[in-house]
Amino acid sequence: MNSRLGLVVLISCCVTTVPVVAQWMFMKSDGDSIVRSGIQHIYNVEFAQAEADFNDVRQRYPEHPVSYFMDAMVDWWRISLDQRHYTYDDQFRRKIDRVLAVTDSLLVQEPRNVTALFFKGGALGFRGRYYALRGAYLDAVNDGREGLDILQECQKIAPGNHDIMLGTGLYNYFAEVMPEQYPLLKPAMLFLPRGDRKLGLLQLKAAANKARYAEVEAKSVLVSAYYTFEKDARAAMPYARELFERFPRNPSFQRAYGRCLVRLGPLDTMEIVWRDVLVKYMDKATGYDEYAAREALYYIAVARMLDRDYDLALKYFYKCDEASRLLDEEPSGFMVKLNLKVGQIYDLQGKRDLAIKQYKKVAGWKDYDGTQAQAEGFLQAPYR
Repeated sequence: MNSRLGLVVLISCCVTTVPVVAQWMFMKSDGDSIVRSGIQHIYNVEFAQAEADFNDVRQRYPEHPVSYFMDAMVDWWRISLDQRHYTYDDQFRRKIDRVLAVTDSLLVQEPRNVTALFFKGGALGFRGRYYALRGAYLDAVNDGREGLDILQECQKIAPGNHDIMLGTGLYNYFAEVMPEQYPLLKPAMLFLPRGDRKLGLLQLKAAANKARYAEVEAKSVLVSAYYTFEKDARAAMPYARELFERFPRNPSFQRAYGRCLVRLGPLDTMEIVWRDVLVKYMDKATGYDEYAAREALYYIAVARMLDRDYDLALKYFYKCDEASRLLDEEPSGFMVKLNLKVGQIYDLQGKRDLAIKQYKKVAGWKDYDGTQAQAEGFLQAPYR
């Protein structure tokens, strides 16, 4: 990640929350129930059903910003699951503009309308993330800064709200973590409030446990925080498992759960999950693209290798290699690591000449988690 993109994500993530609804504004329990149903449909990648729910709410409460915001989130998820295509970009931007128009109208009447502020902040945050995704960094930073100001105003008005804690937790956590990961961000952070990693995790946990509308988003963030930044798959696992079990059609949740299983096991469950990813790809399920299939091929091969089924492991590694050659302009981590493992299998099968060819290939590629040093070592002595 370059420094500009890192700053954009840092500023924007603090306001990209699933918003609070009924407790803040003029919407009865019927609308609240439909909104919650629609949110569930979004996370389970059932976009048509989600759109129908939010259209229903819009007919009942045309002045409430929730239906406009959540309808935009349907397209956000479409974009995030298929980032290589631009089919929904224009539609997403138009929907965000509509959210801002609705919230601005409310704020003219009541400048401290917390619901309008919250939805406006959320709309700016998601638009900032969109701009960052598409490389429009200046636009992303501008949206992110304005969104952060709005979030802070919301916190003053409703400091104990657990849905808001998703936003504050995101900011506190990533404001400390991102500069550690990307030192070039440190000068930029002089102009933003300091973060607090531990407090951020506590706030995210509070949102995950008690938020009415943001609990799924908070759990998703906790999976990423623990697995990617804390390097603690064991802490990520309960959240990853729950999200997959609740939303089995969501490829992001399934792949996160599968990665935790790779680290923690059990081996048979790990293989079942990744085989299911591959089946969903072949069935053309939404969001299960070639990259998901490549990842599944790799981990199925790893499972077969660990189970000493070397011939079948090689077949899956070969398929993964074919996929990588189609997807990668330069050798990716998947391609480098699978070729190292193929060399290891050849050594275990007594095919030393073939193993050496694999190790020489890997030694000449970019290093991923020590692959070059491992390859050099196995050139000196066979893998056992």
